Amino acid sequence: MTTDSYRPEKNISTFYPPQRTLMGPGPSDTHPRVLTALARPTLGHLDPVFTEMMEELKSLLRYAFQTSNLLTFPVSGPGSVGMEMCFVNMIIPGDKVIVCRNGVFGGRMIENVERSGGTALIVDDKWGEPVDPQKVEDCLKKNPDVKILAFAHAETSTGVQSDAKTLSGLAKKYDCYTIMDTVTSLGGTPIYMDEWGIDAIYSGSQKCLSCPPGLSPVSFSERVADLVKKRTEKVHSWFMDINLLLGYWGTSRTYHHTAPTNSLYGLHEALVMLHEEGLEHSWARHRRNYEALKAGLKTMGVEYVVAEPYRLPQLNSVHIPAGVDDKEVRRRLLADYNLEIGAGLGDFAGKVWRFGLMGNSSRVEKVLFCLDALESTLADMGSIKVERGAAATAAHLHYAANPILA
Repeated sequence: MTTDSYRPEKNISTFYPPQRTLMGPGPSDTHPRVLTALARPTLGHLDPVFTEMMEELKSLLRYAFQTSNLLTFPVSGPGSVGMEMCFVNMIIPGDKVIVCRNGVFGGRMIENVERSGGTALIVDDKWGEPVDPQKVEDCLKKNPDVKILAFAHAETSTGVQSDAKTLSGLAKKYDCYTIMDTVTSLGGTPIYMDEWGIDAIYSGSQKCLSCPPGLSPVSFSERVADLVKKRTEKVHSWFMDINLLLGYWGTSRTYHHTAPTNSLYGLHEALVMLHEEGLEHSWARHRRNYEALKAGLKTMGVEYVVAEPYRLPQLNSVHIPAGVDDKEVRRRLLADYNLEIGAGLGDFAGKVWRFGLMGNSSRVEKVLFCLDALESTLADMGSIKVERGAAATAAHLHYAANPILA
């Protein structure tokens, strides 16, 4: 037998992806500056020049999370790895953990608790509604031995934001730790890790930071660092053991794994851009574009899932109008406009669309493009009556009345 026996059946050549406009729940459009950074010369992961950049990365992430935690760094892996790192380091078998579930990602937290040997005490809220602090406090009162309270600040599956400050305050009142999911919120909506007293936090590179997927920024308080150091049994994951990773992301630069150097260049550049823009300006930009999108969608009779006070500006979940074919609309948007919007997950499958206005996808021209493409598609399909040009006009009027603040 020769090597030719294993040749692919078809002639495979260089892959060139189409140029899409990504306005779903993630990833968002990667900024050209980030793409340029990714293409820079690869360095060894222990190169002294690279380790200098690592220190800058940690400093920039502290700014993004609004924390002084020394244990702040990007994990090599998507946001799900950051999630698992929090749970696997902080839980020992038998620990009780309150998990707030109001969407898909609360459910994934439960999986992490159980796989780490803990017991999940579930506080359920309706999809599309924020976590109810009263339910959380009731559960804390009934279970004084709870170790951790875990919740999603921004539930990506529904577009709802919960009151992190209040929930963290309850955790402190009842002397337990907090784990908070900020995969969709980091860079797009206010996060004050230290002020709110959050113990462990994780995010993702592919949402409001406009990087490719594959890195998960995390931060841990001194309380968590002490907790992990005092463990009497090994963390149930070698790769995600904070004690081992400290050797690499700390000052000693002990070999742990081959870090994705070029991906870290990209994250560094994205965080430099966030610092240049300023957190407050980034938050305001995301809100301004959300308001314009909302104005345009209203002209088409498209209604939001989440009540106004709890909406994520960067992740807009809306009800699919009656009589409209969900899959066909998304297919046409992709085929005719190279535009991606998100489908519903879990209980919302086939019932909602999710429009992402994250990072580089949260721009005036992309909001207008998205509204025009959706309006034209719905008009062509004849499913509902729309007024051509009304959506973009409504958005323009919002922009004109709400100029960017210097």
